[in-house]
Amino acid sequence: MNNSLNDKKLKFQKGNAKLGKEIYTFSISSGWSCPFAKDCLSKADRVTGRITDGPHTQFRCFSASQEALYPSVRNARWYNFELLRESLKENNTSSPHVKCITLILNSLPKKADIIRIHVGGDFFSQAYFDAWMAVARMKPGVIFYAYTKSIKFWVHRLGMIPSNFKLNASYGGKDDGLIVSNQLKYAKVVYTVEEAEKLTLAIDHDDTHAYKSDDSFALLLHGVQAKGSIASKALSVLKKAGIGGYGKQKADRVMVGA
Repeated sequence: MNNSLNDKKLKFQKGNAKLGKEIYTFSISSGWSCPFAKDCLSKADRVTGRITDGPHTQFRCFSASQEALYPSVRNARWYNFELLRESLKENNTSSPHVKCITLILNSLPKKADIIRIHVGGDFFSQAYFDAWMAVARMKPGVIFYAYTKSIKFWVHRLGMIPSNFKLNASYGGKDDGLIVSNQLKYAKVVYTVEEAEKLTLAIDHDDTHAYKSDDSFALLLHGVQAKGSIASKALSVLKKAGIGGYGKQKADRVMVGA
C-alpha cells in the first residue's frame, strides 16, 4: 500500500432488516480471515466470486455467499482486510498493533452506539483481537459485539475483556472444546426448532441475545446452502414453515428458555 495509513479509513455499514438501522456493522473477507473455521468454512474467490467450501464444511457461511453474489461487498471486505493487515505489520515498536488501534478508532462511525464486528470474517490474529479490545476500552459508551471461532485469542485474555464488548463463541470451529472448558457464552446454529428446544436454547432472530444477554442461544440455519446438501434440505423445510433464516413470524412463538 503506497499511501499512508493516516489517509485511509475502514468501511462500516449500517445494519440491515435483521439488525436494525441503529446497529453499525464491520466486515472483512469471509473464510480468508477465519483461521479456526471448520463446519462453516467457505471462501469467495477475490476476483471471480466463485465460492469454495472447506474440507469439513457442513453448512455454507452466509457472509461468504454474500461476497460471491455481490462484487461491491467482496471488494469492501477485502479493502478492510488488507488495510488491517498493513496496520499490523511489524514496525520496530513493542506494540505492533498500536497502528491498528489508531486505524480502527479513526474509522469508527461517530454516531454509533452499537457495532457488530465481523458480519463477515473473524479475529485473524491475537494482535488484531487485542486491538479491538483496546478500542472498546477507549470507547466505553459504545457496545461492541462479535461472534467468533477464534476461541484461543479470547481464552488468552480471560478476565481482560471490556464489559462493553460482548463476545459469543460460535460453535463449529476447530477449538469447540475450549467453549465448554472455559464456560464461555456461545451461539449454535441449528437446523430445526426442535433441535433448539432439545438443547434448551432460545432462538435469536435479531441479534439481541448476542449483545444484550449473557446466556447462550441458538441461530436458525440461514444463507445460501450448497445444492443437495443436508443443510440445503433443512433450510428448505424451514422456509416452507415460514421460519427460515431470521424470520420472526413463527420463531417468536417457539423461543425456549434463555
